[in-house]
Formats: sequence, C-alpha cells, structure tokens
Amino acid sequence: MINKITEDLVYVGVYDKDVKIFESQYPLENGVSYNSYVLFDEKTVLFDTSDVRVSKQYFENLKEALGDKKPDYIVVSHMEPDHSANLKIVLDMYKDMKIIANKRTIPMIENFTQMSVADRVIEVGEGSEINIGKHTLKFILAPMVHWPEVMMTYDMYDKTLFSADAFGRFGNMNQDDDENFDEARRYYCNIVGKYGAQVLTVLKKAAALDIKRICPLHSSILDKKIGAFIEKYSLWASYTPEEKDKVTVCYASIHGNTKKVAETIVKEALGDKAELYDLTTCDLSAAVAGTFKNGKLLLMCSTYDAGMFTPMKNFLARLNAKGICNREVAIIENGSWAPAAGKLIKAEMESMKNMTVIDEVITIKSTANKETEEKIKELCSKF
Repeated sequence: MINKITEDLVYVGVYDKDVKIFESQYPLENGVSYNSYVLFDEKTVLFDTSDVRVSKQYFENLKEALGDKKPDYIVVSHMEPDHSANLKIVLDMYKDMKIIANKRTIPMIENFTQMSVADRVIEVGEGSEINIGKHTLKFILAPMVHWPEVMMTYDMYDKTLFSADAFGRFGNMNQDDDENFDEARRYYCNIVGKYGAQVLTVLKKAAALDIKRICPLHSSILDKKIGAFIEKYSLWASYTPEEKDKVTVCYASIHGNTKKVAETIVKEALGDKAELYDLTTCDLSAAVAGTFKNGKLLLMCSTYDAGMFTPMKNFLARLNAKGICNREVAIIENGSWAPAAGKLIKAEMESMKNMTVIDEVITIKSTANKETEEKIKELCSKF
C-alpha cells in the first residue's frame, strides 16, 4: 500500500510486522519498516529500495506508485542490505535509470550487486545539487552515521530531509512524533551509538536547514516534533544523560541472591530513581539504551569461573562497543569463596572514557548480611 506524503512525494516502503530480530541481534515487538520514497517532478526520483524480506510487497508498491512512469534517478542513501537488497533488480528493471551516489557508495554498489555501474552513476559530494524541475535536491554527506558511505538528501522545495538511518525507530509507520522515544533511543544507541562525534557533525549541518519533515529509512515520518528529536539526538550523540539523577541498575545473578539484593535496592532505597534490568533475561539493547538515558549506573554481578558471569560480560562488551562515557558507576559483586567479578567490572569501566566509579566495590559473600546491607545503604545514599 502506497501513501502520499506531499503533492509530489509518495511512500512506497513496507512495514514488516513479522520480523522478530533486527540485524540478527535486536529483538522487535512491533516489527520494523523499510522505507523507500518516490518524488515526482519533471524527473522522477526513487530513494532507496527495501529489505529482501519484503521484496514482493515492495515491488507491488513501486509499480502502483509509478504507473506508466519510469524513474530517471535512484538516490542511494545507504548500502546496508535492509535498504539496498533490491537495488540490482531495480537497476535491471529500469535500464535508463541513473544512480545518484557519492564516491564511497559506488564500490559498495558494485560489491553488493556484482555489476559495473560506472556508466550509470552521477557522483555527488557535499553540497552538490541536482535540479529535477521545481524541486532541487541538495546532498549532505554523513560518513559513519553509521556506514562510511551514508548520505542524506534535502529537498529544497518541500524542505524535506531524507535522513538515511538517522532519526529512525523500531516499530511501524504510524507512530506519533511525540511518542516512543524509548524505541528511538534503543534504535539510536545500538545502531549508531558508537559514532556520536560524527552524528554531532551532521546535526550541525542539519541546523543550517529549514526542515519541514524528516523522512528516515525506518519508521514514521517526522513532521511535528522535529526539534524534540534533534534535541534527543544531540544528547545521545554527546553521551549526555537525559536523566542525570536516575540510576540504571543492571544485575547478573546465577541462583537468585544477587537478584534479591538488586530488587531490594530498587524497592527500598532508590525507588522511582531506578530502572532495573535483569541481564540474564532482558533484551541487552534495552539495557544499553537505559544506560544512555540515565546519568548513573549500578552494576551487580555474581562471580562465575573466577570471572564475571557471562551476561554481565556480554553487556559490558556492548556498552564499550557503543562508546558509552560520562557516567557515575557503582559496583557490587557476589562470590561464595573467591569473589572476582568486581575488579573485572572496574577494569572494564577504566577502559571506557570518563566512567567514574564512585566508591569501593562492595562484596557480597553468597547472601547479604547486616554489614553489607549497611554498605549498600550508604552507597545508595550517594546516588
């Protein structure tokens, strides 16, 4: 089903409600959309394609939108396969269609499609413009947001920013702008989180534009709360907490004793200041997003094989990979005979930028006693 966005712009993407795992690692409750757009003017421009999962519906949408027309150009914003899986088919269908791409995109097109496209490419760079009638397209390079070839397009006539993967969300195409920051945050922190400096550079470019709507490659078009989304992106990209006084409590418990202490801390000491994540059962991408959201982090872990219990180890590896920094951290370990998790967690924090451990590691030996309970109470008072 196609959707008319403006007089000249039509949505031809597909909402895949059935996909349960994105990029083979991020659980989805409400699927994800693969967005593609057609802009009609004296020349017809297609923006990106779709994932192979939805090819049949995508081509039905594309043919419905085009009717008897043929696209003159395809803008390749991003070559990740969830947006380019059908590129080769489209290029074969429309032999006269030119490819608008930057120099980093061209070899990727040839690698993915196994086609030589040199004679079909119109190469663009930062600030390049292409006029297609009343619409003029201006191109904005966005390297490492989150692949090196990423490019955004600004339609100067309708003031529309085609933002590639930026400003995307998990979920469907019908989310209101002021809803679902949680899914926007989880999407950003896990997909783009490592590249904060590059995102800030692109946000500076966007600030110079008069943007009426943002058309991302995932989820709904933004046309109401654009400023709020840009503000959120600025916080996430600078690793600045949204809630500086809130605590993300992440625990990895084997037999339940560490879990019991974590739940007691939240119930009796931190209350509404805390968000609790059981790393043995939760979606780790949600815990990563929670760490980006809040200014403080409490890590609680059982010792396992003389090291960190695996769920905590996996979580910290993800945090490190996403570049998290600028947080206050407290650590509680548990171990029945040779507690070791705490010093290893502390070493991980020291390998990250500006992760300040606010107190000594507290050690629980199997179960909490009055002495450790008092230490934990004192620790929580520092939050």
